[in-house]
Amino acid sequence: MATLVTQPLVMAGEGWQDYGLVDSGHGRKLERYGPWRFVRPEPQAMWSPRLPDWQAHGEFIPGSDEDGGGRWQLDPMVPRDGWQLKWNEVTFAAQNTPFRHLGFFPDMAPVWDWMRGQLAGRDDAQTLNLFGYTGVGSLALSSCGPVTHVDASKKSVAQARDNAALSGMEDRPIRWLIDDAAKFTAREVRRGKRYDGIILDPPKFGRGPTGETWRLEEGLPGLIADCRRLLDADSRFLFLTVYAVRMSSLAIGGLLAELFADLPGTIEHGDLAVREEALRQAQDEREDGRLLPTAIFARWRND
Repeated sequence: MATLVTQPLVMAGEGWQDYGLVDSGHGRKLERYGPWRFVRPEPQAMWSPRLPDWQAHGEFIPGSDEDGGGRWQLDPMVPRDGWQLKWNEVTFAAQNTPFRHLGFFPDMAPVWDWMRGQLAGRDDAQTLNLFGYTGVGSLALSSCGPVTHVDASKKSVAQARDNAALSGMEDRPIRWLIDDAAKFTAREVRRGKRYDGIILDPPKFGRGPTGETWRLEEGLPGLIADCRRLLDADSRFLFLTVYAVRMSSLAIGGLLAELFADLPGTIEHGDLAVREEALRQAQDEREDGRLLPTAIFARWRND
């Protein structure tokens, strides 16, 4: 029986050569994406910035609607068609999107590392990436075996394919599918499929390729139940992330505990976060980088 760990965890991502959280505060964050620096809204940055002056190449100005909207104000030098970044062996395109993102989620880097650790030594593991976006996670997992990448957005799947080409991974065993994640998962259950690992990053609200409506609170229990049916006692993990909802990680941890009760392993939950890059002080003392929370997660691991 899978054991639920009630004490929450923090999975903190550190910056790397092509990305870093430079500073945060007063509801905003300053990040570097390769040679460019951008300011974006961040409601959870309730503290004060540590840097007196943020020098940036662009800022996302949110709209009046709390559910979205807004626009970028960009320096003319910023490439409007994107630029290349790298995470480990994966090369991908970053770009200022209308939804304030830049083509990938840097707080997922520790999750990619963790999943590959769960599959260490494998080159035949079958994994499923639901709501796979632009494919950085799928490309990271492909070093461990075949990956099925599912997203309802034609544009996101096209970008994922482009990222595979940028990484020289066109020949990796990845199925790129434009599909409704919940309907695809239900069909996989009927087909009797199984996977060694599943990662899913469902939005708060979304639409499938043929107009299907997704609402997280309504659809998540059924989707996780179907994901459970695609796993067995030899599977290694399920990782669920949830953004932008008023929900506790303990709630989604409890959902996994109920649905995974018949499997061995451990269920954990907590926050994803990104650590600020430490700043040099006047006395040349190093100040600890603060942790900026970005999402909640729950995971089942069988190790």
